[in-house]
Amino acid sequence: MKRTLTSIIVLFISFNGFAFNLAPSVSTNPFMGMWGLDIEGGGAGWLKVHEDQGFLDAELLWIGGSVVPVSNVYLADENTLVVTRTNQVKRSADRSHTVTYTLDVKKVGDVLQGTMSSPDRDGNGVSVKNFTGKRMPPMPSTPDLSKLKYDKPIKLFNGKDLSGWKLIDPEKANGFKVVNGTLMNDPVQPEDGEHISYGNIRTLQEFNDFNLKLEVNVPEGNNSGVYLRGLYEIQVVDSYGKDLDSHNMGALYSRITPSMAAEKPAGVWQSFDITLVDRHVTVIFNGKKIIDNQPVWGPTGGAMSSDVLSPGPIYLQGDHGNVAYRNIVLTPIK
Repeated sequence: MKRTLTSIIVLFISFNGFAFNLAPSVSTNPFMGMWGLDIEGGGAGWLKVHEDQGFLDAELLWIGGSVVPVSNVYLADENTLVVTRTNQVKRSADRSHTVTYTLDVKKVGDVLQGTMSSPDRDGNGVSVKNFTGKRMPPMPSTPDLSKLKYDKPIKLFNGKDLSGWKLIDPEKANGFKVVNGTLMNDPVQPEDGEHISYGNIRTLQEFNDFNLKLEVNVPEGNNSGVYLRGLYEIQVVDSYGKDLDSHNMGALYSRITPSMAAEKPAGVWQSFDITLVDRHVTVIFNGKKIIDNQPVWGPTGGAMSSDVLSPGPIYLQGDHGNVAYRNIVLTPIK
């Protein structure tokens, strides 16, 4: 009798554990996969829902910053996904709070509709942003770069003025100016007075697939970025001498880590040769191939849109630090 009772208990636990793992079943979860998010008020995001060792998991990009693992994700019911993301906020030298951001996501037909809620900064209310999401299109097969055909090169910067460029947000200050034939960003803040919010600049023209060549000079401790089609940031930062990281110079920001460190010391001119074709990127930096025809699974922080199939501009990050660009030439791919 004792053996029989033990067998029944083991069977019961095994059955309930099995049922727990399949209720609701990951295989029938309608949220599985990658989603591009368009966020109320501007900004783009990206959500990947997947299974990891039998458990539901997810990664999230929300407007800026990096693609990061979420704190928790679960199905509240068959048509509602709840995602939480946390952030440590230091209130004082000896006190910090864990701030929780909660996404409540519903699937309506083929699209997502959701809200992101979080505490107001002063703790006296709730901030809510609405968003919609579309499933990311399938990734094309790896292109054969030897078979690409190019159109005529386009000189994006004439070395004289900002013709062909404009601020993305006209309400912000423009720190870019032409100095000795270079396109220099110098977001100076006043010693006394209100903080100035500087903006990013973009080309008036928009492009599909292309090769982009440029030179950049980053002073010590500074930071910028080159956005391809307004979607994908190639990181520009003083990272000389640092260990390989997806946030270093030449990386596809937070998505693809360079295969080798090719940076030069701060304050000298460095060269980029970037090819974007069929949502695959190749980066040759200072003559070394550091990203080799790798797929780009979604937008990076600061993207203008989540639409990875539409043409877009080249844009230069101007809200971070001092940097100079020159010899910016784009050659469209036919």
